[in-house]
Amino acid sequence: MHSRDALSVGEMSRRTGLAVSALHFYERHGLIASSRTAGNQRRYPRHMLRRISLILVAKRLGIPLSEVAEAFAGLPMDSEPSTEDWKRVSRVWKVRLEERRHAIVQLEKELVGCIGCGCLSMRSCDLLNPGDVLGSRGSGPVRLGPAAP
Repeated sequence: MHSRDALSVGEMSRRTGLAVSALHFYERHGLIASSRTAGNQRRYPRHMLRRISLILVAKRLGIPLSEVAEAFAGLPMDSEPSTEDWKRVSRVWKVRLEERRHAIVQLEKELVGCIGCGCLSMRSCDLLNPGDVLGSRGSGPVRLGPAAP
């Protein structure tokens, strides 16, 4: 790597908006990599900016770092990933986001149904008491403890 292609940890921090400690954290977890100068200073290849940008996008999307690490496992660390590499990562995350969107829509339907019917039934409410699992614990507000005499 040529020195003009390498960025110091301070430069990476300024370019990405991340704290130096966050860069060190990502490096410890194998998400990004640096080399060391003769004076033991970190130098990041310029293409690490893209990896960090993708980490930040994943964070905004609510994708856990463990899934980011899985996606990055197949990407080269010593060179810039190809367009096809990035497409592969985005396809995996798109599926995950669609699964989450479906779950949220389903939850919204259940909530709207609950609010819409107004029954507040702890016996039949599929949102708060699916399958009437609380019925076996007795009558009344069993989640709140024993009823007053």
